[in-house]
Amino acid sequence: MRHLLTTTFHRHNHRLPTILHHLLIRHYRPPKPPAPPAPPKHPKPPQKPQSFTFHDATWEDPYSWMSHLNDKVAMRHMDIYMEQEEKYTEAVMSDTEKLQSKLQSEMASRLHFDLSTSPIRWGPWLYYKRVEAGKQYPVLCRRLASLNEQFISNKDPSGGFDFVSGRKIEQKMVDYNLEAERFGGYAYEELSEVSPDHKFLAYTMYDKDNDSFRLSVRNLNSGALCSKPQADRVSNLAWAKDGQALLYVVTDQHKRPSRIYCSMIGSTEEDVLLLDEPAENVYVNIRHTKDFRFVTVNTFSTTFSKVFLINAADPLSGITLVWECEAQAHCIVEHHQGYLYLFTDAARRGQLVDHHYLLRCPVNASSGPRIWERVFDDDRDMVIEDVDFCNTHLTLIIREKCSFRLCSVPLPMPARKDAVRLKELNPTFLPLPNHVSQIWPGPNYDYYSSTMRFTISSPVMPDAVVDYELSSGNWNIVQQQNLLYERTRILYGTTSSGGIANGSSNNLNSDFLNEIKSEDDNLWNCLSEFYACEQYDVSSYDGVMVPLTILYSRKNKNNNQNPGLLHGHGAYGELLDKRWRNDLKSLLDRGWVIAYADVRGGGGHGKAWHHNGRQQKKLNSIKDFVSCAKFLVENEFVQENKLAGWGYSAGGLLVAAAINSCPDLFRAAILKVPFLDATSTLLHPILPLTAADYEEFGCPGDIDDFHAIMKYCPYANIQKDVLYPAVLITSSFNTRFGVWEAAKWAARVREHTIYDPKRPILLNLTTDIVEENRYLQCKESALETAFLIKMMES
Repeated sequence: MRHLLTTTFHRHNHRLPTILHHLLIRHYRPPKPPAPPAPPKHPKPPQKPQSFTFHDATWEDPYSWMSHLNDKVAMRHMDIYMEQEEKYTEAVMSDTEKLQSKLQSEMASRLHFDLSTSPIRWGPWLYYKRVEAGKQYPVLCRRLASLNEQFISNKDPSGGFDFVSGRKIEQKMVDYNLEAERFGGYAYEELSEVSPDHKFLAYTMYDKDNDSFRLSVRNLNSGALCSKPQADRVSNLAWAKDGQALLYVVTDQHKRPSRIYCSMIGSTEEDVLLLDEPAENVYVNIRHTKDFRFVTVNTFSTTFSKVFLINAADPLSGITLVWECEAQAHCIVEHHQGYLYLFTDAARRGQLVDHHYLLRCPVNASSGPRIWERVFDDDRDMVIEDVDFCNTHLTLIIREKCSFRLCSVPLPMPARKDAVRLKELNPTFLPLPNHVSQIWPGPNYDYYSSTMRFTISSPVMPDAVVDYELSSGNWNIVQQQNLLYERTRILYGTTSSGGIANGSSNNLNSDFLNEIKSEDDNLWNCLSEFYACEQYDVSSYDGVMVPLTILYSRKNKNNNQNPGLLHGHGAYGELLDKRWRNDLKSLLDRGWVIAYADVRGGGGHGKAWHHNGRQQKKLNSIKDFVSCAKFLVENEFVQENKLAGWGYSAGGLLVAAAINSCPDLFRAAILKVPFLDATSTLLHPILPLTAADYEEFGCPGDIDDFHAIMKYCPYANIQKDVLYPAVLITSSFNTRFGVWEAAKWAARVREHTIYDPKRPILLNLTTDIVEENRYLQCKESALETAFLIKMMES
């Protein structure tokens, strides 16, 4: 019986696990996954509404308290709010820490590790800066060229020691690490001028405690600082009397350059006041001519420009008016063998001109009004952008449509009264690479040398510092980073072109190898083989064609699938910076399209182009930017909803205003130290503004200007109940347009718009004077790049 029961039990019991299994499955409830962490909450600064009325308009600003710098309670609230913003940014970006670290390593690996700048020869001396191991700041040095001729070929200095002769051949002029100890922990130099006799160095350093630049003069023979002059708030310097006298300009309490002093080096007498300009809207500037024969004094306001001469041999003999015109104009006067040359964009015969031109007259003109003669006849195909002089040649930077060229003309010029076409002088055009976006004249201190230095910039080439021997036409690249060469050197363990050519070429195409094997040492290290640079003319809202430059990786280009970043500035008639940037390589190699919109208000296309994007026409530049953004999407360069904007300072105003206009056009934006509250800043400036600022953005006292400002001001035109793109704003307490503008804009956007945590508005405070530290630059760029990538992938 037991056996039967046992058998029966086992026969039916084998089904028990199956039954239990089905019962368990039927009643099983999987555990709920942990809820994702709640997105961090953005800060909410206190609102203290204040009403403003001007002309016929009244508005309310609940965040105006943020700019009350003298209100201790407000500043305590501001400190708390900034800490909250910093924590909010850290929380939102916490999931990108590994990406930021990777990006920072990438960018740091591309830093140009030259330990010395290219030496500049002036007279018997070679001047250069170099970095010592373990030091944060460079050292300004010089050495006699005759002691080490090999150094002229730009070999790296070996700590200033000549191993052949066994002696030290370098002189340290200024150690900026020691200067940092004098000036608040960091060294920021604004101006430096070596005297024409090479005995003294005058330079200004930023004094953080006084928020001004302090003048010092160092005796280069002894290395000691001179007891005088030592002045605060210095904005300009010019040597006179062969280095025995120094002229300098001092600003008033509103940082307006207004007074010129003359100090006799070694004298115990008080510095002499040469000019005191009391008018609040007049600014003063000085410079010496390249031959040190004269010091030019420029005084200008919105209604006039004047140029005076001071005889450098006798600076106390008075000043002589040599040029004046109505309205503010750019005026540079040079002297060459008895002639004054004036490079200006002043109106001619009451008519505005669209570009600069060159005039000349004898320096010893007879009594009566000076007669300035035009040097070159107008040529719309060749616009002169800049000029530079040496004793034997005149060099000209020429713009032909959107292309830049560099040429030289022998001096002296032919003696003739009528203007001559540049082509008639058979100028020598110097060779340049493709896609040149800007040419910068170098210091070119040595007036009596026919070798002149220029920096050549391109979107697809690291900046090249080039020396041109104008008499022979020979040229030499004295400094340029070669990203490809550095990579091959690491891969194949050699620095010789032969070693590279003989090594494996798995990662290099044959054209690049052929370029490396060339015997020509003057190779442009262009990256156009890997990155395409294309230029387009985009029709704006009114039919005006706006130049647009587009840059992308040939390997990663994929129509209608690439994210994009559109840069813009459009102010002050300044050229949009389209130089190659190593940090943007991280985006290009990840398939991003980088674009540059040369909108109205910027430079490079004539004075009218600038004027048609400023004051009451400022909306033109904003609409130009929007048109370029739409062009990128409609022509499938950039995927829809994957376009970002980028703007610095006044460019931040441009991008923010474009976002107000078309918030759905952009997915993200980077605003660096942006100008966002034009209405308040122009009406009630907290930091000093110049005449150029009002000329650019409009004067609120004029009712038409005021209404134009109200229409484009980013802070005043934030749309309500609309989804805005993600925005990262970087600012600092030490910026020209204060951090309060960024803070006010961020708070109001969060308050007025449909705020989506996946499209955050972030405010990141940067370290003071981050430009002086390349590793801090990498850290900041890595954060910005990680933000863009995160926003596009979210």
